[in-house]
Amino acid sequence: MHLFPLVLSYHSPIPIYSYFDLLLWVLRLRKRVRVVGRSMLPTLNPNDEVFVNLVAYRRARPKVGDIVLVQHPEQSHLKILKRITAVSPQNQLFLQGDNPLESNDSRHFGTVPASLVYGRVSSLFL
Repeated sequence: MHLFPLVLSYHSPIPIYSYFDLLLWVLRLRKRVRVVGRSMLPTLNPNDEVFVNLVAYRRARPKVGDIVLVQHPEQSHLKILKRITAVSPQNQLFLQGDNPLESNDSRHFGTVPASLVYGRVSSLFL
């Protein structure tokens, strides 16, 4: 099945962290990640920090619009933050950066199995 990436014209802002997020971070249910690069502009800026919900997909499937932390499919030592723009019935994800001119994403390396997803970005850490 061929996937066609969706062009998302509106991105809702990522909420600012809450005390609950901090508690979940202490309990190791959230991971704090620093943004490197410009691929997620304007949603995420270089050096922004986000909390990633590590249990977000235990009971739910990834959905279009989610920003996820995922293992790079070609460089296993690298973790990347990208937005899901399409999901196939075989649970393959098409990932794109919000800044397509500066993003290395599924347009370059193809779809990614959902099993490579670490979690979903839940909030922005300030």
